[in-house]
Amino acid sequence: MRLRDEVIEPGIAAHSGRIVKNTGDGFIAIFDTADGAATCAVELQRALARATVAQPPSLRIAFRMGVNFADIIAEKGDVYGEGVNVAARLQTYAEPGDVIVSQVVADKLQPKARTDAIDLGELLLRNMQKPVRVYALRPEPAAGSRLRLGEVGADEEARPSIALLPFRTLHGDGDSDNVALGMVDAIAHGFSGLKDLFVISRGTTLSFASGSVDPIDVGRRLDVRYILSGGVLRSGNRLRVYTELTDVVGGTVVYSERHDGALDDLFNLQDRIAFRLVKIIAPNVRELELRRALRKHPSSITAYDLLLQALDLLYRMDADSFRKARGLLQQAIAHDPGYAPPYTYVALWYIFRVGEIGSPDPDGDAKAAADHALAAIERDGSDALALAIYGHVQSFLLRDSSTAFSFLDQAIELGPSVAMAWSMSSAARGYMGNGPLAVAHAERGQRLAPADRYTFWHEGILAQAHYVNGDYEQAAIWARSAVAHNRSIRFTSRTLIASLMAQGRRAEAEAAARHLLTLQPDFRVGVYAPRCPFVEPILAGWLGRLREAGLPE
Repeated sequence: MRLRDEVIEPGIAAHSGRIVKNTGDGFIAIFDTADGAATCAVELQRALARATVAQPPSLRIAFRMGVNFADIIAEKGDVYGEGVNVAARLQTYAEPGDVIVSQVVADKLQPKARTDAIDLGELLLRNMQKPVRVYALRPEPAAGSRLRLGEVGADEEARPSIALLPFRTLHGDGDSDNVALGMVDAIAHGFSGLKDLFVISRGTTLSFASGSVDPIDVGRRLDVRYILSGGVLRSGNRLRVYTELTDVVGGTVVYSERHDGALDDLFNLQDRIAFRLVKIIAPNVRELELRRALRKHPSSITAYDLLLQALDLLYRMDADSFRKARGLLQQAIAHDPGYAPPYTYVALWYIFRVGEIGSPDPDGDAKAAADHALAAIERDGSDALALAIYGHVQSFLLRDSSTAFSFLDQAIELGPSVAMAWSMSSAARGYMGNGPLAVAHAERGQRLAPADRYTFWHEGILAQAHYVNGDYEQAAIWARSAVAHNRSIRFTSRTLIASLMAQGRRAEAEAAARHLLTLQPDFRVGVYAPRCPFVEPILAGWLGRLREAGLPE
């Protein structure tokens, strides 16, 4: 009652509003203007966060708020109408402590608030015939809206699950049992840290070590979607290893490959196979799951499915896809607030908005990126990608290299197969001028990177690392490859321009500069310079080469 009497009711009254109905732990309020309602909602969230910050997390209150503007029927103690239903549906998509508003409300906001609103795209609300365009307003995060460290949500096991069967010892000479056992252990280690997959423990699959087994039958018994099986054939000092990925649901083999090596080079062979499988199989799994998710009726979509659809749009880097990706991520969070990955990718979304799309509020977006990455870490402290993205925020946006290195090192330790952890670590080292380490980490990230359309990002980081290391020819080669894979990315174009100018290839650099200006007509070196994360003297040389290529000041 103290919060209601001291914070909520006075705050609503200050904006010419009044509470007309209490709904359990919530309430419905009406206002004279749409802008007044939205402003009140944001200020209430801030006030509630301040008022409860000293309380234990379990006692803090964090409201979800939805705001709509429409004609209503108001009676004593209640309010009716489709507009009320829309507002009620909107609040279910808000994160605790956030405010979601409809298009009609966003159009009536004051200019500053309208600029800060995040376009989440169109949402199909329950029992509504047409989708509603919605926006998120960004108050200070409400205290206590996150789960405690280690807590997970119901959709944690919605990830595609895979079991690694003990490899069979095929006919041949010599004792291959230990070789086969070690091979599976090496592959399991290679999969560690891949948050896309839920890997069934090795102990669970040991009962299938003897005799011939049907992967589809085993998959159904273990209730997993995919089975990785294989065999080892030894002939003297030579080894031949077969690997096969079976889609249990579809009943088909989606990938198979043969690997050859020598027994006296066993550990390197194991590492090569694990590396190859991480690079090839994981993208296959993501693509298959994405196809399934896109075919599902909305009534069966889970937070994981929504996440997959968002990722399909996120890396396209056109404004419409980028906006829709944010809406899907918001829906994923609303579907399961305890599921960590959507928070991780919202953080990445803000990073991309600052670095690529163009942010109306870079400082606010940097804070939002950090907050969402921390929210993911609080839900899953072993999420290597969340740790890496938080480290990247500290390095790229907040310029705190010490904190960045700490989190990036944790990410690599926990997720040695997470390509983005290595590439983001490379970027952080490069910003501080450590060229050799930047190249080493970027090369690792690029080799781990999926063989799909996401490759451009890792190639761009590798190009940047070579530039910092003074190898401008390699920098230009990798930058060209990155641009060829995705011509919409701006940072790779800047790397290409600087690398070409450093080699005296002015005509090519000027052509690359013209391409950058088609992507970003308002690019100005003077505006970009304060946010460029390189230290001196790298920064001065980088900016000077951009100017020499003809980019406007």
